[in-house]
Amino acid sequence: MSLPPPATSRAPAPPPARRGPPPPSGAPAAAAPSDPSRFVVTTGRVNAAQKVVIYGPGGIGKSSLARLAPNPVVLDIEGSTNRMDVARISGLETWNDLRECLRSPALDAYGTVVIDSATKAEEMAVAHTLATVKTDKQQQVASIEGYGFGKGYQHVYDTFLHLLVECDRHVRAGRNVVLVAHVCTAKVPNPMGDDFIRYEPRLQQTKEGKASIRNRVVEWSDHVLFVGYDVAAEDGKGIGGGTRTIFTKEQPTHIAKVREAGTAIEPRPYESENDGAIWPLLLQTTGGAS
Repeated sequence: MSLPPPATSRAPAPPPARRGPPPPSGAPAAAAPSDPSRFVVTTGRVNAAQKVVIYGPGGIGKSSLARLAPNPVVLDIEGSTNRMDVARISGLETWNDLRECLRSPALDAYGTVVIDSATKAEEMAVAHTLATVKTDKQQQVASIEGYGFGKGYQHVYDTFLHLLVECDRHVRAGRNVVLVAHVCTAKVPNPMGDDFIRYEPRLQQTKEGKASIRNRVVEWSDHVLFVGYDVAAEDGKGIGGGTRTIFTKEQPTHIAKVREAGTAIEPRPYESENDGAIWPLLLQTTGGAS
């Protein structure tokens, strides 16, 4: 009687290689099973550091407004504060430079971390993505479009999320975070009528709305301030005297928001580069670090 041949053992197949940037470091790991009674319900306001976006045209005073936040240190990517008396860190040339700087203990002594600007940081994220992420066929590309339809923008989005993770660490440690951004105009689909144009932070936005760094940053922030010139239209011509306003509420002309806690913060004149009156209002309303 013949015996069947012995079964041959096979090594398990290796997991498929992951494509694209790794998940953001510092994301909370899955908690081990524990007693559900450890969750406690609380009420009332929570005093926490705040996440603020300031955007507007070049030269309008975004960096000046950011430096008036409580005890700031500016991660000056663009040299915007060279003529200001403010604590800064310069010489940040790459995406890794920026992320390593955000982990530096040199920032621990400050009450607010300012990134100037998030628009330039996104350009760094694009360069880092092109240098480190290959296509499905393990090829290097020279532009975001080289990854194939929509894939490059998703890769950049995934890379940029690392920056928000680093910022969240500072918020949890009690430091406010301010992202300064440049401005662009964007067409807004309007399901209730005609589409319209408005001002928005100049960050990655796709036509389908997927992989939108702009949307993610707006959702992530507690406050979005649009600094704009006061312009009126008469007979199809723009008329203004150079005065500025800090807008705190969204209108058809711009994105803005303030997470209020019973105290409304109305749009207010931005009268000079030393006018930091909005900061006590923001932090008093929401209990931010001061």
